[in-house]
Amino acid sequence: MAYKFEVYKDKAGEFRFRFRASNGEAMFSSEGYKAKASALAAVESIQKNAPGADLVDMTKDAQG
Repeated sequence: MAYKFEVYKDKAGEFRFRFRASNGEAMFSSEGYKAKASALAAVESIQKNAPGADLVDMTKDAQG
C-alpha cells in the first residue's frame, strides 16, 4: 500500500481529505470545504508545492 489522499464527506456535509501512510494510518486531515472541487484543489496544491517543505519548530523558545 502506498501513501494516499482520501476525499470524503463529513457528517456536516462538507468535503474533507485525509492523508494516509503506507501502513494505512491517517497522518493528517483537512478543514471542511463546501465544494468538492476546493478539497481536490487543496490536495493538488500540497502535491505540487510541498514536496520539499521545511520543518519550522515554533516551540523552541516556548516553556513546556
